[in-house]
Parts: sequence; structure tokens; C-alpha cells
Amino acid sequence: MKNIFFGLTLLFVGIANAQDESNTEEVINIEAIQKVYDSISTSFNYERGIVLLDGDMAVITVPKGYKFLNAEQSKKVLTDLWGNPPSEPLGMLFPEDISPVSDNFTYAVEITYSEEGFIEDGDAKDIDYDELLEEMKSDVELSNPERIKLGYGSMKMVGWASKPYYDETTKKLHWAKELKFDLSEVNTLNYNIRVLGRAGYLNLNIIGDMTVLPLVKENVDNIIASATFTEGNKYADFNPDVDNVAAYGIGGLIAGKVLAKVGFFALLLKFWKFIAIGIIGLFSAFKSKIFGSK
Repeated sequence: MKNIFFGLTLLFVGIANAQDESNTEEVINIEAIQKVYDSISTSFNYERGIVLLDGDMAVITVPKGYKFLNAEQSKKVLTDLWGNPPSEPLGMLFPEDISPVSDNFTYAVEITYSEEGFIEDGDAKDIDYDELLEEMKSDVELSNPERIKLGYGSMKMVGWASKPYYDETTKKLHWAKELKFDLSEVNTLNYNIRVLGRAGYLNLNIIGDMTVLPLVKENVDNIIASATFTEGNKYADFNPDVDNVAAYGIGGLIAGKVLAKVGFFALLLKFWKFIAIGIIGLFSAFKSKIFGSK
């Protein structure tokens, strides 16, 4: 299954070029190509209900209308199918009618865990999010020379797609950024959900572009509510005598300062190189162009 999208894309390009050059009609078995997509789509085994994450550290109660893909299969989607750098997801959530290769793809939710220590939330009420936004924009600009040097292209933070909100009761934080990558015509939605725990946080990243923001907002409360830590791993279980405290608070978590030290480029690259929509769209366009009259 590795890099199958790239192979299929080359196949479609080759077919289109061959027909453009020869101007002759050829009988091409579109059903055979579609079967490849269907075989990928049906190869995944989804789960519903309550799913344990990383042993029994946390649980996902899969929201109604969604399905869960386990860690091993999620790695194949993110790396082999979508062309992202290797990562260690705990799983992914997909809307029921969506698969990683759907031509009607909207968004998916990647779930990871970061063991950065207990994050003190005393600064949450005092954060000036407008000031924080300007700081984040500046940090992105400063990172661009290195991004370009590494071949990732430049990036711009356009602004908040959804302003940060921290629920002190549930210890859950969420915000969304609108990002512009120089090689993408459509701006990227980077919707971040953090569930704080005793030794770190669950990270739920909604992957899509800005066009799906209204749909995400309709469902984000259910997604936020779906993730919880188990007893012994909750925020309230923190023991200052034995547990580590993170070097940053809520503001630092939003600003992403820590990411600059542990893979900032790779983390954002997964959104920049999110190719499923583009390749499925390419397939649909070629299908219409080549086979529309048949």
C-alpha cells in the first residue's frame, strides 16, 4: 500500500498525456482503477463505542456519526497514503461516510499523546490572545528561512480560525489556526484540541482545509467530549512529589514554543503535504475529462 497514491497519480497523468498526444480514443478499464481505490477503502477495520488508547492511559468514546481507526492503520494512512513523515499516532477519527481515500473527503482527526509533564494552567485567565497571535505570526516568519532551506516552502499564519478557549473544569483546550503555505492554493485549517492529563496531554488535530471549518464547528463539541484520561492519569491525579511539571503553561502550549525543539517542521508538514484531497480530485478530473463522454 506504500505510496500507492503517487503511483496511481502517475498512471492518471500518463493516460491523460497519451490521449492528448495521440488524439485517439482508447478503451481504458476505469473499473479496474476504481477497484484499487475500493480495495484500499475496504482494507481498514474501524471501531466504534469505547476504545482504549495506548494500553489503558486514555479512552475515546467514539462520537455518534464517527468511526475510529487504530494506531497501526493510522500510521499507514498518515505516512504511506498521505505522504507525511513517520509519526506515532494513537489512532484517528473519521466521519462515518468518509474513508482516507474518499472522493467526498472532508476532514479527519489525528490523535496523539505528548508526555511533556503536568501543564500548570494558572496563566489561562491572563492570556491576551490578540497579543499571542502577533507573537505566533512573528515566530512563523522567523522559521521560514529554515523551512525553505529544508525544502518545506514558506508558511504564513493568517490568523485565528477559532480563538483559543480553555475549559478549567474539564481541563480541555481548543483553538484553530488558518495557515497559508506557498505551494497550496487553499488555506489550511489547523484545529487543535488538547486534553490535559497528569503527565502530558492528548492531542487531537483536525486535518482538512479552511472550507470545512463550518462543518468542524458543528461537530467539534462532540469530538472534544470524546477523549478522556483514565483514573490515575487524569489532571486531578497529579502528585507534585513524584510527577514532572512542564516548562510552559497554557500560553506556551498554544504558541507551540516547545514544537520548535521537537519537530516543528515535521508536525506542520503533515498539513502542508495533506494530499488525499488533491489526488482524489485529480482522479475525478481525469475521469471526467477522459471518460465523461463514454
